[in-house]
Amino acid sequence: MANTPTDRLYSKDHEWAGIEGDLVRIGLTDHAQRQLGDVVFVELPSVGDRFESGEPFGSVESVKAVSEVYVPVTGEVAEVNPALNDSPELVNEDPYADGWMIRLRTDGPPNTDGLLSADEYAEYLKADSD
Repeated sequence: MANTPTDRLYSKDHEWAGIEGDLVRIGLTDHAQRQLGDVVFVELPSVGDRFESGEPFGSVESVKAVSEVYVPVTGEVAEVNPALNDSPELVNEDPYADGWMIRLRTDGPPNTDGLLSADEYAEYLKADSD
């Protein structure tokens, strides 16, 4: 299992949120990409779209299934990862760096209630697999 980076927060839906000032970079966790299998297509929103925390913002299609992806914080899409159009497999190969999906601009500090630290997320995964 890849190490879970400690510089970001995690949702119980298996998304990560890296807070970068008033921007929050969002992607799928290593656990999520392994559960999905080989990603073949990623559908992302448009810049300017607004989402409330917990809402689906796009989907990931793998050889196994199509799964929705949820925003862990409220905000407006400031950027989408253009590399995923041509290389959706980046979600599998590098979920915490090149495989990021969107950046949201938040209205002030993001509300991170309900998100987990890396250690809490690891415990959540462990409890979920028991």
